[in-house]
Amino acid sequence: MILILGITGSGKGKLAFDLAESLGAEIISIDSMKVYRRMDIGTAKPSKEARARIKYHLIDIIEPSDSFSVGAFMDAASNGIERIKSRNKEIIAVGGTALYIKSLIYGLFEDAGTNEQIRTALRVRAEAEGLEELYLELTKIDPVAADRINPNDSRRIIRALEVYQITGKPISSLQKQWDKPRTKHDWKIIGLRREKTDANRRINKRVKRMILAGLVDEVKSLLDEEKPLSKQARCAIGYAEIIAYLKGQMNLKDATELIKKNTRRLAKGQRTWFKTFNNVHWLNIEPDEPAEKTLNRTKRLLDDIFA
Repeated sequence: MILILGITGSGKGKLAFDLAESLGAEIISIDSMKVYRRMDIGTAKPSKEARARIKYHLIDIIEPSDSFSVGAFMDAASNGIERIKSRNKEIIAVGGTALYIKSLIYGLFEDAGTNEQIRTALRVRAEAEGLEELYLELTKIDPVAADRINPNDSRRIIRALEVYQITGKPISSLQKQWDKPRTKHDWKIIGLRREKTDANRRINKRVKRMILAGLVDEVKSLLDEEKPLSKQARCAIGYAEIIAYLKGQMNLKDATELIKKNTRRLAKGQRTWFKTFNNVHWLNIEPDEPAEKTLNRTKRLLDDIFA
């Protein structure tokens, strides 16, 4: 069981595909937004061609109008792992949603942890809609917490809403702390690491590709659906900013730059999370390193790990 992690845009998806093809493996996606159907461009899902060649799990499993939590992820991931095992296939998990990765490695704990993608999206909403709208939302889902939080305390308001989106439970109802982490499966963990300047360059290029690939039309199509986007889907980086553009709150150039900025902020949060993970075998990836070279380096590293 191999798990590949890295910040957004690090190249982990390409490596997982190449490694899966080489090993005859199936892939578990560890991504809180790739679960949504028809949210393709903004979540950087693997192409239809890639998914025709390799079996992926936990992609396109719910409607954009539905909510999704770490508990739902764990249920779906466990089912996927068992199905792969029943076929005697190798398992490769890949993603950057740090809370999901931690839950997959150590099991699900009572405390919510954090999710930088959700938190960043809530900050985007606070800037676009005003903090008072988020506070009003909190009074409806968790009046106990709202009563304890100053309406101008953006950090605590965003945290409370983040916990609710992660767990589906009010933060006021969570009393227990996480136990000492316990390994749930025998994962061999590979981490891809790039210099910050290189990572930022790749993020900026990817956002530009998303816009050129039709992200605006994708968001328009989602907004035109009969059922409205869930708050979680609506807050996803890339979608929240384009929604603001379509509402006339900013021009497309500013929305694009904001997507880049928020994605870089997400990457910073992911780096912080990943520093807390134990037993990660890190590969430092050079700028413009060929995918074949990264694959060969990964294979050699795995040979050493399994030796």
